[in-house]
Amino acid sequence: MSNSENLIKSYVGGEWVSGDGRSDVLVNSINDEVIGEVKSLTSGFDEVLAYGRNVGGPALRKLTTHERAEKLKLVAKYLMDRKDEFYRISYMTGATKADSWVDIEGGIGTVFSYTGIARRELNNDTFVVEGNVEPLSAGGTFVGQHILTSKEGVALHINAFNFPVWGMLEKIAPTLIAGVPVVVKPGTVSCYLTEAVVKAIVESKILPEGSLQLICGSVGDIMDHLNEQDVVTFTGSASTGQMLKAHKNIIAKSIPFTMEADSLNCCILAPDVSVEDPEFDLYIKEVAREITTKAGQKCTAIRRAIVPTDKIDAVTEALIKRLTGTVIGDPTQEGVRMGALVGKAQRDDVLAAVEQLKQASECVLDGFEQFKTIGVEGDKGAFMAPTLLHCKNPLTSTTPHEVEAFGPVSTLMPYDNLDDAILLAKMGKGSLAGSVFTRSRENARDIILGTASHHGRMLVIDAECAKESTGHGSPLAPLVHGGPGRAGGGEELGGARAIKHYMQRTAIQGSPTSIMAITNQYAPGAQVKNDPVHPFRKYFEELEIGESLTTHRRTVTEADIVNFGCISGDHFYAHFDEVAAKDSFFEKRVAHGYFVISAAAGMFVDPGVGPVIANYGIDNLRFVEPVAIGDTIQVKLTCKRKINKGKKPDDKFHTGVVAWAVEVTNQHNDPVAIYDILTLVERKNSDA
Repeated sequence: MSNSENLIKSYVGGEWVSGDGRSDVLVNSINDEVIGEVKSLTSGFDEVLAYGRNVGGPALRKLTTHERAEKLKLVAKYLMDRKDEFYRISYMTGATKADSWVDIEGGIGTVFSYTGIARRELNNDTFVVEGNVEPLSAGGTFVGQHILTSKEGVALHINAFNFPVWGMLEKIAPTLIAGVPVVVKPGTVSCYLTEAVVKAIVESKILPEGSLQLICGSVGDIMDHLNEQDVVTFTGSASTGQMLKAHKNIIAKSIPFTMEADSLNCCILAPDVSVEDPEFDLYIKEVAREITTKAGQKCTAIRRAIVPTDKIDAVTEALIKRLTGTVIGDPTQEGVRMGALVGKAQRDDVLAAVEQLKQASECVLDGFEQFKTIGVEGDKGAFMAPTLLHCKNPLTSTTPHEVEAFGPVSTLMPYDNLDDAILLAKMGKGSLAGSVFTRSRENARDIILGTASHHGRMLVIDAECAKESTGHGSPLAPLVHGGPGRAGGGEELGGARAIKHYMQRTAIQGSPTSIMAITNQYAPGAQVKNDPVHPFRKYFEELEIGESLTTHRRTVTEADIVNFGCISGDHFYAHFDEVAAKDSFFEKRVAHGYFVISAAAGMFVDPGVGPVIANYGIDNLRFVEPVAIGDTIQVKLTCKRKINKGKKPDDKFHTGVVAWAVEVTNQHNDPVAIYDILTLVERKNSDA
């Protein structure tokens, strides 16, 4: 293995290097052919972290959240163009085409999802403004606001072997958008696929240098060199995660440590489902799919199938029939639906776990007995067939709730009533995912509310949603991926929450004007700027935060109310029935709320042709006080924040979105309506 072409290398300090430490020879899980050799680094981990902090960090922090997202979008496109290369390598991990699709295109799709989340939900600045301005004094001169800034350290991502691509991409996407460089440590046995993807990213030259580093092999003493600004995430076994989480340096420096551990996830067939119902067949298909997908090597796989006692025989028979029909073998061969485990050592671990499970369960389908494989010579490869066990007394047998066979293995567990089913689900002591198959809304509610405290994500399946459901085992970018207890107690993914995990939340306090200067967003009560030029006559880059317009006044008449009612068709009694209105909450006839904001628009809009292209929407609308006949209203329009938009190929103009704080007041200067209006505004310069 001295041939340098067969070395699987690390990418650190801007260079591809091989270590001088422990050597691991990696083999093709299908045919036992040698893929390459990993030589672990033995030193220099302090320099790896320093390179990320000193080179990657400053470069990322100069970019806005939207600019970081745009770079990641380009990376995702680049990787998608090279996906065929990754598929060819992925087969060597034992993954089928369908398995690889989840890992490769699922991972790239997650990056795309996060670029959209960032642009939709985060302000386009180098930091994030979170929540509303909080009033802290009676006079309004002292307020508070939360902001999030990029941690000035490195995120160390320690990933499992089962998803070499998705496992990396789903973590680096929110991390890089947060402005924090990453060091990725993939599972060694499949790191050659991660290496191929990182090579492509490096070759693209899209990300700033130092943004991404890769360690293949051991991480040596890297944990000793982490500091208070660093973050660690871990995916893998609970025992390894707990050991790392208890590292003295992690504890001493209060370094954030997020763990997503393999868990004993369950799938419940509710008692209302009969064998003839479509939900029964859906249940069988889902459990079988979770056993065979990635050869069961998924942190979210169904390990416990919880079934009504009176249907246990029917479920067992149906599962055995479906599982024994699974075609196993070389995933490059036509018709193969299940490949190999990642390696023979992993298969040995699964066998040992199954032997433990057999102490409390009967093996009704043995995946270690002789079975047929397609396209495989002799006993080559790390193959095993699906294995199904039946625990007759799951309420008193703890083993199936404690031992996980990380392969194509699941245990059937009967229950007599819904309370027992809920108890069984919770005996896993914390799971990443649980699912319920039911036709009953009542059963769905009782099971979910009874078990949600022990699960990070729960799925309810019936015939209505089955066709479009992503399935029990599929984490999605907008939703939390993680779980309590045995599952690690952390959260990965979860939309913008995942991005914020790598940022420092800080509460800032001061005058509204100071807060506005810091956040680059208007704070109510801040000093505003008035300009004789109407703000709707200005291009995007000419507008200043805090620039304000106070309009002329308008007295609301009965004719206004009648005309608006005729145009809108809204003849609600409070607007038209004098007697009923007198006895109502309002005590008199009042104008339509939507008339008030329509009238306000007529007061603050400049009607001439100008840079404002369109109304983009209204946010946070509140009607504070009623407006009666004879009341006089006035509008204050203030530039609140600006969002630069990238120009798409078919866009006619370079544009940005401007959010305006709108306050409509009456003759007593009391607010009657407050809201934000968004306008699409032309940019004069393409690089503004």
